[in-house]
Amino acid sequence: MQETEQLMILALVALGVGGSVGLLVWLVSKLIVDVPPEDREYKDPPPVGFKLTWFLVQALAYYINLFMSDKSRRGVLRKLMAAGLEFSLSPAQYQAGRLVCGMLTAGVFALVCSLFDQSGGITASIYGQVALIGAVLGWLYPALWLRDRIAVRKTELLKSLPFFLDMITLCVEAGLNLQGAMSQAVAKGPKGVLRSEFLRVLRDVRAGKQRAEALRAMAARLREPAVTSFTQAVIQAEAMGMSLGPVLRAQADHRRSERFLRAEKKAMEAPVKMLFPLIAFIFPCTFLILFFPIVVKFMDSGI
Repeated sequence: MQETEQLMILALVALGVGGSVGLLVWLVSKLIVDVPPEDREYKDPPPVGFKLTWFLVQALAYYINLFMSDKSRRGVLRKLMAAGLEFSLSPAQYQAGRLVCGMLTAGVFALVCSLFDQSGGITASIYGQVALIGAVLGWLYPALWLRDRIAVRKTELLKSLPFFLDMITLCVEAGLNLQGAMSQAVAKGPKGVLRSEFLRVLRDVRAGKQRAEALRAMAARLREPAVTSFTQAVIQAEAMGMSLGPVLRAQADHRRSERFLRAEKKAMEAPVKMLFPLIAFIFPCTFLILFFPIVVKFMDSGI
């Protein structure tokens, strides 16, 4: 009689667990099916990390977008624009990618912890703490990656800006208008952030947008004081009917001076940055090599 009751209890527990799992699978599948397909015909491909988990990112982004505030969405969009990803990711997709990265990292940390647990002494609370640390690190990694991407683009932009300004200045002084000068700079200039942005300005102008608006939009995307100063000077000169040649020449000279000043600043910062590794790593090794034979001689002499 007791065996029959135990079998019935086990059957009910198994039925309950199976029903719960089936209900969870049905709910998740329904949530995924309800996600509308995204039209990416005119969008750039997402970064590699997002592309590998795009199915989960797209499914989560649809529901995250329902709860994102306008302020948060604008803040993330500004960062994506500064990183050149506004046509690759939406703010909700970026946040979904951070969430997916956190979940995957938590799973990897828990798996590695289980591989080291040969004797079974690791408790569930330790697993939870390890998974929580992995989730936090996974959540933070996309933000650090985006910050580094913005910094790399900024460095590349500041490096190539004087060259493009020189080319535009030479073309304007040779008799071309500003749009023709930018076309020549795009055609002859090196590939990079600034070339893509000038090409986008030309596309906007050909699409019917006013040149001043296209330049302001470029300055808003890049959010760099040097580019903002250039666009404001060009827009003001055109509005007042001034000659663009002297204005562009002054901008090019100023940007070139700033580049030399940045180089001098980095050169002066180098000794300060080298001070810590010098004290922490190089000096101890040097003293060890110099004083080890002396210490050995004193030990051999019995002192």
